[in-house]
Amino acid sequence: MDEPKNKIVLVDDDITSLTLGKNILADKYDIITIPSGEKLFKLLDKIHPNLILLDVEMPEMSGYEVLRELKSRDDAANIPVIFLTSKNDPVSELEGLNLGAIDYISKPFSPPLLLKRIEVHLLVESQKQKLIDFNNNLQEMVRAKTKTVLDMQNAVLRTVANMVENRDEETGEHIERTQDYLRILLDGMIVRNLYKGEVSSWDRDFFLQSSQLHDVGKISIKDSILLKPGKLDPGEFEEMKKHTIYGVRIIEEIERNTPESSFLFYAKTLAGTHHEKWDGTGYPKGLKEEEIPLMGRLMAIADVYDALISVRPYKKPFTHEETTQIILNGKGTQFDPVLTDLFISVADQFYSIVKEREKNTRKYLDSMSA
Repeated sequence: MDEPKNKIVLVDDDITSLTLGKNILADKYDIITIPSGEKLFKLLDKIHPNLILLDVEMPEMSGYEVLRELKSRDDAANIPVIFLTSKNDPVSELEGLNLGAIDYISKPFSPPLLLKRIEVHLLVESQKQKLIDFNNNLQEMVRAKTKTVLDMQNAVLRTVANMVENRDEETGEHIERTQDYLRILLDGMIVRNLYKGEVSSWDRDFFLQSSQLHDVGKISIKDSILLKPGKLDPGEFEEMKKHTIYGVRIIEEIERNTPESSFLFYAKTLAGTHHEKWDGTGYPKGLKEEEIPLMGRLMAIADVYDALISVRPYKKPFTHEETTQIILNGKGTQFDPVLTDLFISVADQFYSIVKEREKNTRKYLDSMSA
């Protein structure tokens, strides 16, 4: 027997958008179209949808007003809402995210993008609900608690990381490589007894897994900036820098909706501090020296190494030697001096990761062309 389809409500005063949205989604979802916020609330007395697609600009009740009302209702506050908008306004987008929207999708719709965004968000909600259900039934599952909790928490981390990967085709490999680099740095710290007191208090597995979310805030950056095939202008760069703030907010939203969320401490710290600099010139808070959490200082080295050695639309890759020298030049200004020395001592291991992944990529491409 086929599983029931997820129920999605599309709210828009524009009949063209309602028709187009229904045509795109009808094969995969149980889609209900509603022309106004008032009619949405009447519908919610009868059904509980898995997701609401909500137009921002509507007469009588705007999308913002509808979302405020939804969040005030116990029976509707947890329904995920994606805003639909034809506006290109970061301030308006930030307002919607602050109110509790989980994403923005631009109109007119791109069918593949609309389908992928919905798929990923429904998957996130499914994982969150599984984690909630587990905690509600803890006594019945006590024997399997440890393994099941780890699996579910890993799923939350991986699923949210996938949201970033679906925005930027380069991000997936970046996430995997930086995770490998962090593992090398962490092993080196343990061997050399660096920052021993703090490192010994970490859950190693969750620290490494949480690194997948260090760039999760990029899901809130506009495609025109995130996917720009060239160098960002100053205004665009200022907007891109906000991904650190957005990342913390996204993780805090997951925390609020997940009873067991202590494991997200690592993810929030990494997302919010990996662009801070040792001399205080970084962002978003301009933290200095050991004001910057150790996790963020480690992530900064892994992140910069991968950014430098990788090809980007606006630059060619630096060599390993050039990349290593640039990081060394940043000792005491951009990077923690102790961790910079550690990096230099294990830099060859970083390059081994790069070469191994390049080899695997070539094998995969050869197999696809065979």
